[in-house]
Amino acid sequence: MTEQLESKQKKVLSAGSIKLLIFACLMVIFLIYYAIMLMSAPGRKLAEIKAKYGIQKVQGNNQDERLYTDSAYLSLLKEKAFLQSRISMAETDSIYMTLDIPDSTVNLEISGVTVHSAKIKEIKVSKILSSGNSYIISSMLSSPLNIKSDFATIKKEPLMIKMAPKDTSEFKPDIIPDTTDFEPVNYILEMDNGTRVFVYQDKDTITTHKNRLFYFDLNDKLKSTWSSLKSVTRFKVPEYHPFIKIKLPKADAKIFYRAIPRYGQIAIYM
Repeated sequence: MTEQLESKQKKVLSAGSIKLLIFACLMVIFLIYYAIMLMSAPGRKLAEIKAKYGIQKVQGNNQDERLYTDSAYLSLLKEKAFLQSRISMAETDSIYMTLDIPDSTVNLEISGVTVHSAKIKEIKVSKILSSGNSYIISSMLSSPLNIKSDFATIKKEPLMIKMAPKDTSEFKPDIIPDTTDFEPVNYILEMDNGTRVFVYQDKDTITTHKNRLFYFDLNDKLKSTWSSLKSVTRFKVPEYHPFIKIKLPKADAKIFYRAIPRYGQIAIYM
């Protein structure tokens, strides 16, 4: 009887081990598949950009393609693209943002006039934008990027509740301090072409802001991972988002976020 029980236990353990081994193998296969799909995402995005903004061979156009690899020509092309984008936005009555990566500056402009400027403290750009084909990137940036959505640690339009005075004798001028100054300022601007602009506040004296930034980034990564997992389970390559990450002084970061319209525009010079 004891031998039969031991035999049954061994069979149960053996079956459990086999199931665990199968599960582990399936997980490894899925992780490899997931990693391959993730590595394919930037290449797919680059192919999309090339197809849309690449050199168009028009019949009768005998222009030497070597021109598109000439550094002087490409430099002028970048400036032209930036100016075209700014002119397009200047024709509107709205405020907009211009981002000059080589000069490390970001500006608020209205009708071509700069109304606020700030120096970028730190910049990080995805390789597709920084090391990709200069002609293609310039073509993509020759028109303004439209903000599709945003995600921030502060409110776009702060709300203030104030009791109206009964008469002029009770009126007191506003001396209420800006309580939002104690909030960390970090936000993500997502463009309609998939590009994402991350704006972080520079060093802050409030140590808890470092933790808030960690959770802000973690939340964004979890959302991206969940979106990638949903695409992979449907046998689709996840969408890759070219990015620009900048750090600004806290006050400037807040000014830019609240001044730009919710669905505003940005011009970028690479």
